[in-house]
Amino acid sequence: MDKTRVNRLHYIVLSFMALTFLLPLVWLVIASFDPNASDALKIPASVTLGNYISVITNTDNLRAYGIGFIISFAESFLVVVLAALAAYPLSRYRLSYKKVFMNVILFMTALPMIAVIVPVYKMYLNLGMLDSLWGVILYLAASSLPYGIWLMKNFMDAVPAELEEAAWVDGATTMKSITKVVLPLMFPGICTVFIYTFSKSWGNFFVPFILLSSIDKLPASVKLYQFFGQYGLIDYGPLAAYSIIYTLPSILLYVLSQNYMSKGFSLSGAAKG
Repeated sequence: MDKTRVNRLHYIVLSFMALTFLLPLVWLVIASFDPNASDALKIPASVTLGNYISVITNTDNLRAYGIGFIISFAESFLVVVLAALAAYPLSRYRLSYKKVFMNVILFMTALPMIAVIVPVYKMYLNLGMLDSLWGVILYLAASSLPYGIWLMKNFMDAVPAELEEAAWVDGATTMKSITKVVLPLMFPGICTVFIYTFSKSWGNFFVPFILLSSIDKLPASVKLYQFFGQYGLIDYGPLAAYSIIYTLPSILLYVLSQNYMSKGFSLSGAAKG
């Protein structure tokens, strides 16, 4: 098989993979404007904004979006702060247990958060933290922290220690050198950790579904089930509109911060020039 045929085969395979992701998205957009939407991909006989209006005017949906944002933002903020504090000694100090600790963190990044939900549920029950938004936030933050530390440590390694030493000579304390020198230089990396954590939390279903029991405390990711009725009945139009609105925060956050994210993944030394 010559090179041209191999390239064509690659394009065919990649095109097929792209269609498997594109077709559900196309259905989602079309169904959100279809008053008689179904599970079939079809051009609607008429176009309406009624599905969006029914979702937006529902106060329960708006509350769910707000709760989801609070959970995701609070968790992301906690992860960024704690990961930065934990990554600093791992990046700057020569610790005898650093390699072992980093291997443990790497192992924990691969541990599914749902694998420990049963003992956590029992612990929360004993502590009276069930049906608590802070309980959900702490659990999600703890599960995202290992990967946050791993990323933050790598980003911090790219900031030359000489810049901190120069700040110390000028009389800066360690904390001041972190907040005034290190963190501003690795701001793209901080944005990367924040966006990754926020997106992961925003789309999480199982943790709030298990730890929260009050209907008025459920975030948007869990309220999605309201469109699935008994006997397999699904309200496809409002479901599609709800899903489109649900994806907007993550998309908007990525669009606004894509430059920082691209810089974060290619963060290099700052002592040039």
